[in-house]
Formats: sequence, C-alpha cells, structure tokens
Amino acid sequence: MKWKKEDLQQYKKAKEYIDTAIIPLIPIHLDNDDDELEKQAFQAEVLMIFSYEIEKELTGRVMLMPGYFYLSTAKKDKEINRINEWIEEIRKQPFKHILLLTFDSSWKKNEHAMEGELLWFPTIQTGHLHSDETNAIIKDQVSQMIDLVRSYWQ
Repeated sequence: MKWKKEDLQQYKKAKEYIDTAIIPLIPIHLDNDDDELEKQAFQAEVLMIFSYEIEKELTGRVMLMPGYFYLSTAKKDKEINRINEWIEEIRKQPFKHILLLTFDSSWKKNEHAMEGELLWFPTIQTGHLHSDETNAIIKDQVSQMIDLVRSYWQ
C-alpha cells in the first residue's frame, strides 16, 4: 500500500496484516554543479522505483510511506533525530518493522542510532530509467531487497 487516500482506506480495514513501513531516504543538495544535480535526481527516481516495486511485490504486508527528503550537507545527528520522530509517529500505528531505504552510504555510520532498520544498497550511478540494462539492475536489486525484507519477518 502507498501513502494515498485509496490505499489508506484499505489500510484502515486491514491494519492487523500490514506490519511493515518503508521510508525512502532521499538526499538533495542544490549547490551542486548541474551534473551532480542530475545524478542526484536520477538516484532519487531510481530509489522511488525500487520502493514502488518492493511495495508492489509485498502488497498486503507493507505500507510505503512518503519519501524522507534531507539536505545531503545536513548533520546526520540532527537528521537522525528527525527520522526517529517520524518513526515514533509511525509506530503509533501497528507497524512492527520500520525499514529505511537508501543509496547514501553515509547513513551506515549512524545506523545504530536509528530506530528503524537501515537498508542500504549500492546506487546505479547513471543511465536511462527505461534502458534494458537499468531495468535489469533494478529488477535484480529489488529481488534481493525483497528477500532481505522477508528476513525481518521471521
């Protein structure tokens, strides 16, 4: 289920089955050069595709939350406090598992302070979203990520 009215209406009826919230962590930095801006936008798009594909595969068990946008130059301890506030609010629903998806490896240094499970995976640096190569990489990584998500349910 996604964070949209129609899905939330269904969620209200099936809360006891939907125990996992997924939050994509999306960095932005507007002072970057134009090439870097384009690269970050591409990575944000790919991360959202990953998130949608995971949600689609695990519908009925997961809720895809809105993306968490943060400045890539921000201090991670402040961002962790904000993320943990999000997680505290999300836990008011019956979510047992909070999964944070990211391409940003800098979160790994601070994951112990996060109230959710950080799922980091390597980014696709460049490419075209609709190319066969990019789609094959996305499909493979989504499959691996789904296996990882399922491991948290055991």
